[in-house]
Amino acid sequence: MTDRFMLSRRDLLKTSAAGAALGLASAAFPIRAARAAAATVGFIYVGPKDDYGYNQAHAEGAASLKGIEGISIVEEENVPETVDVQKTMESMINLDGASLIFPTSFGYFDPHMLAMCAKFPDVQFRHCGGMWNKDKHPMNAGSYFGYIGMGQYLNGVVAGHTTKSKKLGFVAAKPIPQVLLNINSFLLGARSVDPAITCQVIFTGEWSLAVKEAEATNALVDQGADVVTCHVDSPKVVVETTAGRSAFVCGYHANQSPLAPEKYLTGAEWNWAKVYKMFVDDLIAGKPLPNFTRGGLADGFVKMSPLGPAVGEAARKQFDATLAEMMKGGFSVIKGPLKNNKGAVVATEGQAFAETAIELESMDYLVEGVVGSTA
Repeated sequence: MTDRFMLSRRDLLKTSAAGAALGLASAAFPIRAARAAAATVGFIYVGPKDDYGYNQAHAEGAASLKGIEGISIVEEENVPETVDVQKTMESMINLDGASLIFPTSFGYFDPHMLAMCAKFPDVQFRHCGGMWNKDKHPMNAGSYFGYIGMGQYLNGVVAGHTTKSKKLGFVAAKPIPQVLLNINSFLLGARSVDPAITCQVIFTGEWSLAVKEAEATNALVDQGADVVTCHVDSPKVVVETTAGRSAFVCGYHANQSPLAPEKYLTGAEWNWAKVYKMFVDDLIAGKPLPNFTRGGLADGFVKMSPLGPAVGEAARKQFDATLAEMMKGGFSVIKGPLKNNKGAVVATEGQAFAETAIELESMDYLVEGVVGSTA
C-alpha cells in the first residue's frame, strides 16, 4: 500500500486518545476539503495484494482505475474479518475522504460493513459476494459478484483432454454453494470430453492454510490425479505443489501461469476491472450506484487465462467452441439427466439451471463422479 497512513489507520481509532489524535490529524491534513473536487475510492483486502489469488484479482481491478482523471484510490491489505475492518473503513472516510468503499472479503459484510453504512449514510459501500437484500439492508450498501462456474467448466474441458489417468483433483476450502458449483462444473466440463472421468475433492476447512493445501494436493496426486484445480484464496501453493509433482494444473481467481509455465493449462479468472469501472463511471456521472450487480463471461465479469503450451489441438478446439457458446448467453452447466454422488436425481432430462444467485444458494450437493463429501 502506498498510502502514508498505512501503519496508523486502525491504530488511530482504537482508543479515545486515538480518536483525539484523529481529530488533530484531520486538522493538520484537511484531506476531505483538499479533495472536494475529486472522488476517492477505497479497497480493503483480507490478504496480501500479491497472493496470486482472490486478493490479487481485486487489487488488479483497483489498479485499473488509477489512470482515471479525478479518481483517487486508497487501499489496505491484510485486514482481518473483525472490528479491524470497521476501523479501516472509518479511517478511509475520515482521513482520505472516501465516498465509495469496496470491502472485498466475505466476512466484512455482516456486521462490519453494515455498521459503517449506518454510521456514514452519505458514503456508498459495495461488497463482493454479499447477498444484499432491499428489504433488510440499507440503500447505501450493495453487493457484486460474478458467475465463474462456467470458467471452471472450461477448466474441466481442458483437463478432460489432458488427463491420462481419468482422475482429476480439487482442493477446496469449504463446502459452500459457490465452491460446490465450481467442483461440479469442473468435473462436468471434463465429462463432456470423457464420461468416465472422476474428480476427488479434499476440503481443507480454511480459505487460506498453506500447509493443508500442500498436503491435500500431494494426497490427490498420490491417489492418481494428474490434473488439479482449486477454490482457496491463494492458489499459489496448489499450483506450485502440483507442478512440482509433474502433474498439470488449472488456475482460479487470477492468472497463475508464471508459477508453472509448462504445467499451467488455463484458469478461471475474475475481471474486476470491468466491474469497478462500471461503478466509478456511475460515480463520476452522479448516477445512483446499483445495489445488486452480477455477471458472467458474456458480461466481462469473468475471463480465462491464456491456454498453456501443454494444451493440445483437440482441447483448444473444444475450449474455443464451448467458450463461443457461453458468450452467446444462456449456457447451462447444470443440466439433466444428472444425479448427485449419492445417486439421487438432481436434474431430469430437459432440465437446465442457470448460474444465478438464487440457484447458487441451493447448491448443496456434489454431482455423480465426484469422490468426496460435503459433510
